[in-house]
Amino acid sequence: MNCKMLSVIRCVLLLALLCAAQRSTYAQLSKTEKKIVSHVDAHRKEALTLLEEVVNINSGTMNFDGVYKVGQIFKAKLDALGFKTRWVDGKPFNRAGHLIGEHKGNNSGKTVLLIGHLDTVFELSSPFQKYAMVNDSIASGPGVGDMKGGDVVIIQSLQALHDAGLLKDMNIIVFYSGDEELSGEPLSLARHELIEAAKVADIALGFEDGDGRFETANISRRSSFDWTLKVSGVPSHSSQIFTERVGAGAIYEACRIVNGFYEALSKEENLTFNPGVILGGTTVDHNIDENGGKAFGKGNIVAKDVIVTGDIRAISPEQLSKAQQVMKEIVAKHLPQTQAEITFGDGYPPLAPTPGNYQLLKTFDQISRDLNMGSVRAVNPRDAGAADISFTSGYVDMAMDGLGLRSSGGHTVDERADIRTVNMQAKRTAVLLYRLLK
Repeated sequence: MNCKMLSVIRCVLLLALLCAAQRSTYAQLSKTEKKIVSHVDAHRKEALTLLEEVVNINSGTMNFDGVYKVGQIFKAKLDALGFKTRWVDGKPFNRAGHLIGEHKGNNSGKTVLLIGHLDTVFELSSPFQKYAMVNDSIASGPGVGDMKGGDVVIIQSLQALHDAGLLKDMNIIVFYSGDEELSGEPLSLARHELIEAAKVADIALGFEDGDGRFETANISRRSSFDWTLKVSGVPSHSSQIFTERVGAGAIYEACRIVNGFYEALSKEENLTFNPGVILGGTTVDHNIDENGGKAFGKGNIVAKDVIVTGDIRAISPEQLSKAQQVMKEIVAKHLPQTQAEITFGDGYPPLAPTPGNYQLLKTFDQISRDLNMGSVRAVNPRDAGAADISFTSGYVDMAMDGLGLRSSGGHTVDERADIRTVNMQAKRTAVLLYRLLK
């Protein structure tokens, strides 16, 4: 047998092996699920074109026109899929607004809420404005990972279900917020529509980038609440500090309180409470909008006022409530001739790791394995921030987030995303929706 014949045989054998591998690639999927996957593949280029288009539109939270423009692009996509869409005007909470799409299927089964956001942290003043390919699989651009990539995954997965003739039977709500990166105020108005959607839904899926890993998903997220500590003391010449009339002064009291927080709560698992800004002295000028300001004082004057601002993050409503109570109790134990109060602002509630969330992760993990994409594990809640899905807590039976792209460098000019994971996440999502809603 000559070399040429051997070469031909090798090619035939290799082709046979490749064909066999392709046939067995999705051996665990049903015929319908294989059809869904094929439709995702058919729209790959379309999805990447959409991603580039929306990343190239500046939609920094306070660029209302840009946020609206991105929203209208996704609105057109949802309209084409048979969704009833509407734009919620954000004027009451000083933001651009939200896009909501509702699809009522031909059955009375469960309803799934899909959550994304249109805004980014990059305003018009940022030098980071355009989509660019770093290499054949990595793209850079404002919001490519957080989270326009996830927004595109939503559309691509729904497109596959529509093309496979399955979407007509499904009850799905899509919620794209316009102010996830910088929430409107009051927060009760800014998240009212999302909470109302959660009340209707049974399951919530979020398409943030989570911890940026393809092999993880979020079944819990910690809260994010602001707190403000205000302390006052008796101003006096420093020679009189610690006397019965003057007492300890505002700065010592503030230090006692903040250190008390650390000693009482720092070892609590998944709980953090960070004092981010402190101003103290004879006079304090605190700019609430910028969360900064200036203070004046002298080394020979006992400080009159201190303001400390920070945040608190907890894994469950119970942990949050307990921590807030402990903090209040510490504040109440004043040093001589001082007064202090702590207040907690509006914020993102915690998404606790409920049994339903674990079950949803188990289903998603199995789908990923069936697609030969490997296993999926839960993100450590310390490795990811707050997100809109937390507002579904207490309303839905199951919730999971972090279904966006594999990414890195979020919120910086080094933001990158693996564009191969657009298709991969769309396949996992589309099959997940099919198994949840069939």
